[in-house]
Amino acid sequence: MCTKIKIISKVKSGELYLCRDCHVYHLEFNNIYLEFNAKEFKQFKNFILDLEIEYWEHKYASARVKRKIPIPSMQQNLVLMFNREEIKELKSLFTNTTNSTFTRDLKTKDIDYTLILN
Repeated sequence: MCTKIKIISKVKSGELYLCRDCHVYHLEFNNIYLEFNAKEFKQFKNFILDLEIEYWEHKYASARVKRKIPIPSMQQNLVLMFNREEIKELKSLFTNTTNSTFTRDLKTKDIDYTLILN
């Protein structure tokens, strides 16, 4: 278990950590948890930052799924699917532009809640 964890960045849906002892990156995002060594982290970061959101949304425009942006895994039958907002948050985690997220005012669009009126 990692004991010297340093938070690299944080967004609404997840956090990115680095263990100073074992030099393992930990990515928690929604219900996904990934661990990377330095080389894997750099490759995954570059992959995320180079994703073309518009291309994938256009390619899967007629698909019946809500999330249209795929991220393949080493396991052939496992593909992680994301929507535009989730990819933007992931990119934000990797570019470390999250400090302003917690200092700005909360907007209505930031609230993910279904209101049910009785």
